[in-house]
Amino acid sequence: MRDIAAMRRVRDRIDREYAKPLNVETLALGAHMSVGHLSREFRRVYGESPYSYLMTRRIERAMTLIRRGDLSVTEVCFAVGCTSLGTFSTRFTELVGVPPSVYRRDHSRAGAGIPPCLAKQVTRPVRNREARGR
Repeated sequence: MRDIAAMRRVRDRIDREYAKPLNVETLALGAHMSVGHLSREFRRVYGESPYSYLMTRRIERAMTLIRRGDLSVTEVCFAVGCTSLGTFSTRFTELVGVPPSVYRRDHSRAGAGIPPCLAKQVTRPVRNREARGR
């Protein structure tokens, strides 16, 4: 039970601080665990690695910012805490199924008229490379 509570704290930290410079080493240090133990336990509890969970949170926020339309893809990349445009674009494509620029073109007005709480559910990315090719 202690490890589950610690994993919940790590997940909550990722949810709160996704845009900050987080990495697995920082998360492990904050949880007073080794990197290996944190990674194993997080995967056991949530079914994915801490890094994958962090990137999913960042991509979810990026989708919202891209749909809003007032920032470039590069600005969105940095706003969500990514430091590499290439890594951001690759992970975005893996989770969403299309590159950020295509997503912007096709979904810039997708949330118009939909309450934000519903738009978030409808536009949530698929995790673990399950996105369908579009």
